[in-house]
Amino acid sequence: MTADSWTPKFSIEPPSAKYAVLSFPAPKVLLIRLNRPKQLNCINIEGHDELERIWAWLDAEPSLRIAIITGTGRAFCAGADLKEWNAQNAANRVKPMPASGFGCLSRRSGRKPVIAAVNGICFGGGCEMIINCDMVVASSNATFALPEVKRGVVAVAGALPRIIRTVGRPRAMEMALTGRTLPAEEAREWGLINKVVGDKEGEVVDAAVELAKMVAENSPDAVIVSREGVKMGWEGVGAEEGTRLLTEVWYPRLLAGENIKEGVRAFVEKRKPNWKEAKL
Repeated sequence: MTADSWTPKFSIEPPSAKYAVLSFPAPKVLLIRLNRPKQLNCINIEGHDELERIWAWLDAEPSLRIAIITGTGRAFCAGADLKEWNAQNAANRVKPMPASGFGCLSRRSGRKPVIAAVNGICFGGGCEMIINCDMVVASSNATFALPEVKRGVVAVAGALPRIIRTVGRPRAMEMALTGRTLPAEEAREWGLINKVVGDKEGEVVDAAVELAKMVAENSPDAVIVSREGVKMGWEGVGAEEGTRLLTEVWYPRLLAGENIKEGVRAFVEKRKPNWKEAKL
């Protein structure tokens, strides 16, 4: 796969990035590659601010429908920049985490889905990020952990209340209280990730791109509303209340757009739909 195999025409210019590389591996797909390999892609204060701008741009830019996040080198993301944090503690100037969490992703709601392509070490804040991603693909050598208890801190970026809904109470407790490392296959068995692929360079990103292309080919309106429905169930909204919100709030927005008519029309006419950009 080439670094840029699709040349988009943006309505909104992409934000500048110092600690991440942006590319476009397929139509409508944004690839974000964390790019601090010597620091195992730990995210510093400036990196959080940068990612906040990138996620906002993803949701606002009509030419994009989905994003993938991965890492450079042997790590996806090893968590917070503890050297920076230590210096802040010494100066008594600790900056609070953004409201959207670690990497502005661990508590992100957003409009458009995000896939994590975990290429290696995924610890601490990195693991908190993937727990809130919509799908996760991992290389066979990827490892996952919430090791905060080993450092006297706590995973407060959103992972703890969320991971119990993904892997269940006993396994969530095991991760949170022991801080032990899970290999990729065990993480898959637990339901923490979708699939495991080989560990050749670029293989995990290629697999994530294939998933992203399937999503990007669908109605962008239907993807946004379907994602909202799943999120409501995962975040604790009851089945009936979630259904009510979908039918009374989200579905009328879908009906007001062109894509729902185009999808049915294309099916009847036995052709590929010509989707409009989402305006929900």
